[in-house]
Amino acid sequence: QVRLVESGGGSVQAGGSLSLSCVLSGGSYNSYKMGWFRQAPGNVREAVAGIQSDGTPRYVDGVKGRFTASNDNAKNTLYLQMNSLKPEDTAMYYCAAGAPWSFGGTWADSYEYSWWGQGTQVNVSS
Repeated sequence: QVRLVESGGGSVQAGGSLSLSCVLSGGSYNSYKMGWFRQAPGNVREAVAGIQSDGTPRYVDGVKGRFTASNDNAKNTLYLQMNSLKPEDTAMYYCAAGAPWSFGGTWADSYEYSWWGQGTQVNVSS
């Protein structure tokens, strides 16, 4: 059974940085597409960044140039480096893993991912 565990959340002031990590166990890490999603209170879960099974990173427009997703296949770990954080980045951040093929959607669709972590909270104050 695939298991994902996130870490690295916390509280920072606007303009600061945080680095999130997600460790995958119970599966072959480089077989999956991986994604970062977030959910703020009262909002739907939304995609933030992803790494396709071929290693291609993807970002939503609102984080391009500020967030960087990366892999360490040897450590079965997905990272999200978040710079120039804004109060609107405040949310619970979730790591997700999915089969390398598409179920008809894009990397940003949550139904493309079968396994989810428990989340790590990011708070950005103004």
